[in-house]
Amino acid sequence: MNQLLYVILGLGAGLCGGLFGIGGGSIMIPILVYIFGFSQHQAQGTTLAVMVPPIGLLAAWRYWKSGNAKLSVAALICAGFFVGGLIGAHLAQSVSEPLLKKFFGVFLLIVSLQMMLGK
Repeated sequence: MNQLLYVILGLGAGLCGGLFGIGGGSIMIPILVYIFGFSQHQAQGTTLAVMVPPIGLLAAWRYWKSGNAKLSVAALICAGFFVGGLIGAHLAQSVSEPLLKKFFGVFLLIVSLQMMLGK
């Protein structure tokens, strides 16, 4: 079951990445920490591993070497992110710039409040 949830996480992160032009870290890290129970180090290392080719190869390798990157999870999220990015990019084209800016601002506000006020 977790494998499907990891793919869904990747799909959602890719969708938001394509829609808002943001990196997956602002989506995947909070979800891995608060929903899947990863440590902050594990979430960051796993997220970097998702972005490896070629963005974070050396950083992800360093996290993996320290035992803080779950490569099997990163591969599943990556699969969902690949498809979600395409869907999000497609959706973004049909939204006006002012509305897209508002959606993005609300999204960042929600994430920041969760990070500041969450457990």
